[in-house]
Amino acid sequence: MSDSRSTVDRLVEAIVEQYPVHQGFITQAVDGATPEEIDRLAGYLEFCLGKGLSLDYLAESYLTILGDTLDEQHYFSEHGAYRHSTFAEVAASVYHDRDYMDRYMYGLAITNFLWPNHVSMSRFLRRTLPRNRPGRYLEIGPGHGFLLLSAIEIGDFDDFLAVDLSAASVQQTRTIVEHFHPGAPARVEMQDFLEADNLSPGTFDAIVMGEVLEHVEQPEVFLRRIADLARDDAYVFVTTCINAPAVDHIYLWQTTDELEEMITANGLTIVEPLRLPYEGKSLEESRALRLPINVAYVLAKAH
Repeated sequence: MSDSRSTVDRLVEAIVEQYPVHQGFITQAVDGATPEEIDRLAGYLEFCLGKGLSLDYLAESYLTILGDTLDEQHYFSEHGAYRHSTFAEVAASVYHDRDYMDRYMYGLAITNFLWPNHVSMSRFLRRTLPRNRPGRYLEIGPGHGFLLLSAIEIGDFDDFLAVDLSAASVQQTRTIVEHFHPGAPARVEMQDFLEADNLSPGTFDAIVMGEVLEHVEQPEVFLRRIADLARDDAYVFVTTCINAPAVDHIYLWQTTDELEEMITANGLTIVEPLRLPYEGKSLEESRALRLPINVAYVLAKAH
């Protein structure tokens, strides 16, 4: 057994010990990962252990995400709406609670390797991101930092800038970039993407925004801002979700058509879509039953 697989298996054991009914799901997820993905997950776990965290804490962080999501899905099935609809409602209990945000970021990073739809979106980015293109890369809301890491590893951009409103996200992303790619031309700044005056129109060659739109009250404003900042031939990558309740999701789309009409109405065109239904269901079944659908898009600036 490789050292990487051994480290990942220890995490699985810690998760199953705390939540035994999850064993089948998580075992299948690990078995479906590529050797490269196992290595990257193990590298992240070793990074966390090197910071003094324990596998039990990381398992608890992952299960925090899982438990909160299941609670919100139950609420959604009863009420047909997300529990919250404004940023202010979730800011205090999520974004400004440093202990929760730390666990949230660690747990969310792990789902990037274990939840099938999250894995598929990560693979989609790594497949479509330009390989030999110079220029400027911008990321909005880097969260746990893994999309930014992929861009640094795969892309050939001259500089990388990530902006986020969360102090926990900024610190975690800075730390993880410095650990895995010391000296990379990357900056992570705590600032408001919509108000930052250091972002000039038409100057970015790649713009990535993963899992942000569902967290804001006016996603169309974010889409218009992206279209404004992008060069005419920029690579744009955006992910979000439909009927996907979570503790801090506030904007609800009920169909992919509804979301895609918003995208194309705000200065962007869809180059390649990835629409991922609920595990075990088709897109049509997911839509009819109002089950979560994850989506990712390669976009371009409309002309």
